[in-house]
Amino acid sequence: MSLPATELQDLQSALSDRLYIQISGWHLYLGDANLAKALAIECSARVNESAAVAARKSLEAVSVPIAGGASQMPLARLIPPAQLRDLEEILEPYCR
Repeated sequence: MSLPATELQDLQSALSDRLYIQISGWHLYLGDANLAKALAIECSARVNESAAVAARKSLEAVSVPIAGGASQMPLARLIPPAQLRDLEEILEPYCR
C-alpha cells in the first residue's frame, strides 16, 4: 500500500522543511539536498507498518551519493537521532 499523490506531496513537504542531515555541525535540510522526495516515496511504501519501523527502513533504503557519486551512504547514517524521532512523529498520521 502507498499514499495517494496529494498525501505523498504533503509528506514530502513536511520532510523537506523539518528534517536535515548533519555533517560536521552543518545542517542541510532534505528539501535543499533533494532527498525529501526519495524519502517520502520510501515511507509511502511502508505505511502499513508502524511509524518507527517505516522510519528506520526508509532511512536505510535511501542512498545518498557522496564524493560526486563515487560512493553512496544510507541516509540513516547522516540523520541525527533526534531527527529519527521527528520522522517517526511525521509518519504517525500516515501509518496504520
